[in-house]
Amino acid sequence: MKSILVVEDSPVIMELIKFLLTTFDYESKEASDGFEALRIAKENRFDLILLDIQLPGFDGLEVLKEIKKIPEIQRTPVIALTAHTMQGDEDRFLKAGCSGYVSKPIDIGRFKSILEMCTGECRAV
Repeated sequence: MKSILVVEDSPVIMELIKFLLTTFDYESKEASDGFEALRIAKENRFDLILLDIQLPGFDGLEVLKEIKKIPEIQRTPVIALTAHTMQGDEDRFLKAGCSGYVSKPIDIGRFKSILEMCTGECRAV
């Protein structure tokens, strides 16, 4: 079973993502902020990281930069999650090192496709 770290500060969105991951037959571990995410990511191995970009304090792009510095996890695909979608955001997140991008509210079909692609041979989607 593939394992995914979910980094999300909204309890409602976290519950939705956990439900979807369970439904799609993935295992998940959760972090509600960037500091907790880095600690968990260093202690475990994941097939994918779902990273909310709008985290309080230590935002998702800062967390991504730190992930890319850690040899054991720097190659783990990271999918950006954000509710604040503006033109150019997807390109910005991909250039920052994300492997994909999911906007909220979550399109369940697209979300499932991205998970399948990025827990296999991940390419930018």
